[in-house]
Amino acid sequence: MINRSVFCEDAIAWLEAKGVQMGCSFVTSMPDISEFPGYSLNDWKTWFIQTAKLVLSRCASDGVTIFYQSDIKVNGTWVDKGYLCQQAAESLGHELLWHKIICRSPAGIATFGRPSYSHMLCFSKELKVDISKSTADVIPDLGDKTWQRGMGLEACLIAAKFIAEQTTTKTMINPFCGEGSMLAAANTCGLEAIGIERSPKRAEKARTLKISKEKSGWEFRNDS
Repeated sequence: MINRSVFCEDAIAWLEAKGVQMGCSFVTSMPDISEFPGYSLNDWKTWFIQTAKLVLSRCASDGVTIFYQSDIKVNGTWVDKGYLCQQAAESLGHELLWHKIICRSPAGIATFGRPSYSHMLCFSKELKVDISKSTADVIPDLGDKTWQRGMGLEACLIAAKFIAEQTTTKTMINPFCGEGSMLAAANTCGLEAIGIERSPKRAEKARTLKISKEKSGWEFRNDS
């Protein structure tokens, strides 16, 4: 049986208490400024970069750290989270292996709040990508979601398959795991999974969420 552990605690405190996690890769989608009502935009940017650096610093050198992030618009200013992730990675000597764009709305459709796509960026200190196994850079549909802030199923499977097929790491760690979309995808691809989520309600869902193959394609399923 493939293991899954979900820790109901603050992800930053959990990471700060740990060293480098050997045999592990990381996937995360970090909170945006809407979850920090007392922060200015500059305060949140500083928090975001420092937290990204913390996640990267705990990844084994032969593993990868994958960020799934959607840009935001704040008072007329476009905030590029992909750029913030790259700032953190470059400061620690992690190289960008690939950068995918996940469409949240069909191409050509104007959106007036959150942008119509999300970034997926993959970094590593030592791993080099086998270009013969390259996959699409633009993903037209993010797939099924369990909640508004969750990662889409297609994005989750892309990250999990890459870790399973192109790294030697056997465990995926997901700080800020939400309702467990990434954990379910990791297990589906044969990876052990560890999630950290401070919300007891979301953490409980993350322990039981699964993925099943239906006639219409892959779907999330919660057995609780």
